[in-house]
Amino acid sequence: ANTSVTHSAYDELAHKGFPSGLLPNSVANYSFNKSSGDFSVHLNGRCDIILPPDNYPASFSKIIRGKLADGYIQGLSGIRVKAFFKWWSITGIRSKGEKLVFEVGMVTAEYPSVNFDESPDCVGSKHSSA
Repeated sequence: ANTSVTHSAYDELAHKGFPSGLLPNSVANYSFNKSSGDFSVHLNGRCDIILPPDNYPASFSKIIRGKLADGYIQGLSGIRVKAFFKWWSITGIRSKGEKLVFEVGMVTAEYPSVNFDESPDCVGSKHSSA
């Protein structure tokens, strides 16, 4: 994998005020249209993680798409989280001071952004840092 490509997806997030840990550490490549904000991130494959701090299971599709602006990711597709016994699609993420606001349709949940400082390992990935 071309590491400069891998890093720039995380750098792009940081540049817009988001912690890089919003993406798992399995990014293969990505494209970002600076004028429209449209992006697509390609992972090595589907990736399941456990989200801090409440240990919700989350699942990343192989391709994640959305629109990235300063402090706001909208039109998000490819990230689902399991809560209250069902899977929900995260449709947007906003950066609000020290917190991140996750949007699931009309419902929102806030978490400290420090929870997402480090990119999570995919569950069952071979290079998990124990």
